Amino acid sequence: MTRRLLGTYLLITGFVLLVLIIPLGRTFASREEENLLSAIDRDATVVGSLVEEDLEAGRGIQLDPVLARYNQDPGGRIVIVDTAGISVADSANIGGPPLDFSTRPEIQAALAGEQTSGRRPSETVGDDLLFVARPIGSSGRILGAVRITYPAGSLNDEIVDNWLRLALLSLVVLASVAAVGVTLAKQVTRPVRGLEAAARSLAEGDLTSRVPDQRGAPELRSLGQTFNEMAARLESLVAAQSSFVADASHQLRTPLTALQLRLENLADAAPPEEKAGAEAAIREIHRLSHLVDALLAIARAEAGTAHPETIDLAAVAAERTHAWEALAAESGVELTLTAPPTAPVRAVPGAIEQILDNLLANALDATPEGRGVAVEVDEGRGTWELHVCDQGHGMEPADMERAFDRFYSKGKPGKGSGLGLAIVHQLALTSGGDAILRPGPDGGIDAVVTMIRARGVGAGD
Repeated sequence: MTRRLLGTYLLITGFVLLVLIIPLGRTFASREEENLLSAIDRDATVVGSLVEEDLEAGRGIQLDPVLARYNQDPGGRIVIVDTAGISVADSANIGGPPLDFSTRPEIQAALAGEQTSGRRPSETVGDDLLFVARPIGSSGRILGAVRITYPAGSLNDEIVDNWLRLALLSLVVLASVAAVGVTLAKQVTRPVRGLEAAARSLAEGDLTSRVPDQRGAPELRSLGQTFNEMAARLESLVAAQSSFVADASHQLRTPLTALQLRLENLADAAPPEEKAGAEAAIREIHRLSHLVDALLAIARAEAGTAHPETIDLAAVAAERTHAWEALAAESGVELTLTAPPTAPVRAVPGAIEQILDNLLANALDATPEGRGVAVEVDEGRGTWELHVCDQGHGMEPADMERAFDRFYSKGKPGKGSGLGLAIVHQLALTSGGDAILRPGPDGGIDAVVTMIRARGVGAGD
């Protein structure tokens, strides 16, 4: 954001400089040419008045100081011609033979009684000439003409120097704006960066995160105060939810356990014809207990009170696969594991264990005897993927999309709570990952859980 603000300052300043500097430079160039032509026009008027009597009397022209001055002025030249266009005085040819200037257009115009000035190309000089030509005479009688010229290159040098000065001034202004802009941008963005850091920390699960710096613009201070109030309210709500989960866990399990014990005692003492009903009631109590445990697990996951830590996905997968091998063997299902030596991920402590337990329970339940369940840990782009693939009958695409909904159970009415995959999905989200179902390679289901790779740790590190 600091760079964007600084870029905006420099862009606006550059635009303003262009709007000001370019017209200023052009105005200077035009004004310099006008000033030079005006100055030499005055000289031409004075010189014409000084030599008018000499030309009329046919005497030699005595303008040595003037001619010498123009001769010393680099590029400047004054020429006085008679009515035939032959020079009678020339600052570039003092004491030399007369030269014919009758072919020069400005001399022709002056001898015709016209006063001319401007710029024209010159093959002799190899550059444009700035010139002023005036007729010499009075009472309608033309006695000769005076012409003063300067190469445009001498004026161009001054114009280029002026452009360079303006460019240097622009660089100084841009540098000053950049220095001031960096300071202002940092002052503007510092509260924003503090708010961003606090929001990121809050998003990662740190409910104690607050905006420490309340300086800056009034709007930013108000935003920071509002954020802090929101974070405090959220912390209070999560704390209340956590307290409710803990209380509910205790308050629900105690009567369920007591009810289960009483039903078991009744089943032991019940007549044979009533024993089946008592055992059915006990099974419902077991199912209700599992349902309560699942709901509490989801509530704890949604509370998000635990912070993600670096956990070795490969090690956890190996430990949980080994723990389920005995049950898989009893069901006649082959349980296999394919994983690298290490796979460090960011996850909430205990989340991967619960995810694997739920996925393995579903996979073993869906896989018929004589077939297999495969657990795989694969590397992704910045992630690790946990795959639990069964060889069951699979699911329809519409059922796969709804499989993570709470209480959704397809195909086996009365069996399962329909919360196992909901727990898996919520734990994956809480850890910063995701979970999906897709068709397995052997016709069953491939349950894929994506976990964020621990920063600075690669495969095999």
